[in-house]
Amino acid sequence: MTLPTSTASRIELKDFHLATRIGTYAPGDTVPDYHALDLTLWIDPGLVLIAQDGMAHVFDYDPLVIEIERLAADGLYETQERLMTRIVQACAAYPAIEALDIGLRKFPVRAGSGSLGVRLAVDGAQLQSMRDDRR
Repeated sequence: MTLPTSTASRIELKDFHLATRIGTYAPGDTVPDYHALDLTLWIDPGLVLIAQDGMAHVFDYDPLVIEIERLAADGLYETQERLMTRIVQACAAYPAIEALDIGLRKFPVRAGSGSLGVRLAVDGAQLQSMRDDRR
């Protein structure tokens, strides 16, 4: 693995079980027990390398986590991709987020085994475009 040439910082949320309903299933289909979210946010290193302790000096991710939970519970989704899109849109509302990587997986896929998921990387230009579209 090659480290970036400049300082970079990330916030990582891993294996976050979402209370969500995704997909439609026929009798006999394997219905997922749960969906897990992985979310990595790239933020300014100045929000991690801080001179003094205090929430005023860091990125407060708690409101974003609460919003993700709300979006996940917001009715039935036909696809994982739609929920992921809404989570990315929620992330775009935070100017401190410079880029992100998101993955959503369902467990199990078949007969109590495996996971199946979708992953998306969103760079700063795409996030800025989403911010501009909100105006």
